[in-house]
Amino acid sequence: ALLAVSALVLAAHAHPVSTSLVSVPLQPVPKRGSSLLPSSVVHQQHLNRALRRLDHFTRSTSPTTDDQLLHNLARRAAALPPHLHERYYLPSLDYLSRLAAQNANQSGSNASQNFAVNGKDTEAGEATHSDGVTPAKKPTFKNTLGLDIQAQDIGYLSQVQIGTPKRDFRLLMDSGSADLWIGAEDCQPSNLDAEQENCGPHLLLGPNSSSTFHDTQTSWQIEYGTGSVSGTIVTDTISIAGLKLTNHTFGVAHHESDEFIPDYIPFDGLLGLAKRMISRQKVPTLLDALVSTGDIKHPIISYHIPRLADGKSNNYGELTFGALNPAKYDPKTLVSVTNVSPLGFWEASLQDVIVNGKKLGWTNRTAIFDTGTTLLIGPPADVNALHANIPSAVYHNDTNYWTLPCVTPKGSKPPTMALKIGGRTFPIDSRDLLFMPIDDAHPDGDCLSGISAGMPGGPNEWLVGDVFLKNVYMSTNEETNKISFANLKK
Repeated sequence: ALLAVSALVLAAHAHPVSTSLVSVPLQPVPKRGSSLLPSSVVHQQHLNRALRRLDHFTRSTSPTTDDQLLHNLARRAAALPPHLHERYYLPSLDYLSRLAAQNANQSGSNASQNFAVNGKDTEAGEATHSDGVTPAKKPTFKNTLGLDIQAQDIGYLSQVQIGTPKRDFRLLMDSGSADLWIGAEDCQPSNLDAEQENCGPHLLLGPNSSSTFHDTQTSWQIEYGTGSVSGTIVTDTISIAGLKLTNHTFGVAHHESDEFIPDYIPFDGLLGLAKRMISRQKVPTLLDALVSTGDIKHPIISYHIPRLADGKSNNYGELTFGALNPAKYDPKTLVSVTNVSPLGFWEASLQDVIVNGKKLGWTNRTAIFDTGTTLLIGPPADVNALHANIPSAVYHNDTNYWTLPCVTPKGSKPPTMALKIGGRTFPIDSRDLLFMPIDDAHPDGDCLSGISAGMPGGPNEWLVGDVFLKNVYMSTNEETNKISFANLKK
């Protein structure tokens, strides 16, 4: 059973216990439009995840606490209208509503800690069982992986062949971490009271399944606020995007907490795509290895992030090693900017934000670009100013979110938004500004905005996730320490 605080507070992604640990997306949340959790709660899960990732990216000295994240969810649950409370009845939602009332009368409550220890709830975890994976079209460009879509754009997965004989492992692609790991053949739940006796129906690796597998017996681990993975460093043969690495060094997990093992988790492990300096295994990354063997000339990773709303048969998402795919972007729009993050992630100057054709005049902002973040997160003052320039936007003070009409009224135009980077303006599809309907029974009503307020590393720092990244072709180059953006080719 999932701890309720894990299932509801941080169900969207795992996160680090402290800023010295890695933040990676690991836990799916209910898909949009489902009848499993209220939309506003799902939205807060994504926001909670983003806040944790921001803590890690910025090395925050005062990271967001579990109590704060639980309080955020409690406010959302307490504000649900009666008809939604009845439709989405879960004991955990009732708990959150009671907690909100308690917090209104008593500050500094440690309720989330007590709840995590004493209360268990499986419903929110079981609510994700209906999530599926939308496969990508087979790439035609060299050194390229297709990006399968997890649920409603909450994660991106690829097939990697490991071992002898080689088998297809489905890995979660993450630009916010730097380690490759999968489950070991003897993988066991790390929680003594876990309901499962093994690590679920995922593909595992070890000497029984691969003749080229070698365990170095060197220990490694990653701890998360909602769980942990620990194991040993191993070597084996890996084939990825048509490239082969012999005796590549990576990790297997001998112990996984119960956030990793349920059968509704659609991946067997994770491939981190950030710089080596943040690796917890302290070994060369897969990108490092591809460059050192000469399989690729330059340490480049290029992304075309797909969008489920384009249609299940139109998933052309892909990830390319060593180059940019010229078939994916308009070369006339290509710009390259310097990475200003010294911490192993990708961050650049954000020169302005344009809303409904109006330049907001923000010339001193920076943005962390992260494929593992769903929303677009900015300082509260910026987010409020941005929505103030959208006439149809409405702020909900009791729950601290903005809404936009799901359907543009007749005679009106949908809101427009764009980011100015490297001297070029990159528009965002108006569909991506809408997270999901407040009430999925009324998809033509109000939708939660895909732009939310958080407190990044400072008053001028943004976390830019897939709301924007689905609209551009992005490429990172560790050799030049540059990030490139271009419009997608029509």
